[in-house]
Amino acid sequence: MRSTVTDIAREAGVSAATVDRVLNDRPGVRERTRQVVLETARRLGYIGAGETGAPSAAQGAIRLDFVLPVGTNSFIRMLHENLRTQGAARPELDVRVHAIEGFNPDTLAAMLNELAGTSMGIGLIALDHPTVREAIRALSARDVKVVTLATDVLHVPRVAYVGIDNRQAGRLAGHLLGRLLGRQTPRKVAMFAGSLSYRGHQEREMGFRHILAEEFPTLSIVELREMLDDRERAYSEAVALLDRHPDLAGIYNIGAGNQGIARALRERGRDGAVILIGHELTEGTKRLLLEGTMDAVIDQNPRVEAREALNILTHAVQGVPYEGHPPRLHLILKENIPEV
Repeated sequence: MRSTVTDIAREAGVSAATVDRVLNDRPGVRERTRQVVLETARRLGYIGAGETGAPSAAQGAIRLDFVLPVGTNSFIRMLHENLRTQGAARPELDVRVHAIEGFNPDTLAAMLNELAGTSMGIGLIALDHPTVREAIRALSARDVKVVTLATDVLHVPRVAYVGIDNRQAGRLAGHLLGRLLGRQTPRKVAMFAGSLSYRGHQEREMGFRHILAEEFPTLSIVELREMLDDRERAYSEAVALLDRHPDLAGIYNIGAGNQGIARALRERGRDGAVILIGHELTEGTKRLLLEGTMDAVIDQNPRVEAREALNILTHAVQGVPYEGHPPRLHLILKENIPEV
């Protein structure tokens, strides 16, 4: 098995951070310490006899793979692009992004098994399903580092979860919807989800239900519909919902499909009358906020998420400690829209 930065640090009698600085030719290390680290790295086979740093792209970059679902989810497309562009800017990395059908656990597990022989680290948006959990355990057994993105998978040997607190996000949506609708008059609200097979969507639903029960008992949830992150399905489900409940007061959209829901609201003349709260600031949700069809967006920054996933996996492969800076929840309204 290939030596790690931790192995070099132990043998050289220095910290892993010092080894990282030496191998990446950064300042702040005495020359004698630098020579000891390089000699140890050569002796352990981490670098070649004539090399003075970590392997370059030409010598063998760190292969990282990301497995993301396909579909009309704009946030995932933004995450996909950020992983590609940030990865391309780092010559020590060989980053590849794979798009697969996102709601089939067997397809995802098969992709993970296929990558097990070539990848050094894998990031994925994953269904919390037995076949997926077993595939992640198999990766760990082969020393492939794994991070989960946007939605977590529990009871697996992953390095980290990179994403927001989804239960907190659901509570925030419920708090805002309750404050906008008030506590005095009974009102009907509904939820849309991409798929409750995603733990993140389950956690958002749970947080939303809990805060309504705790603080806004006059708001009743009349329906919860799954859309598989498809805007056309979201449109048809929203049309049917509005026809069944012409007095509907609010919608919390847990996943993607905001464009479809907004189209249904406009066609039924309910845009601006029904409170709509969703997730992820994209060009599409930005337009919906500006025109007043959407009232609020709970955002997690895909640029930060991609950066953290790349950093965590790279350091894990190298055996170097890393103090992460996880993405934060941001509540975006019409009056504080940042640049997308």
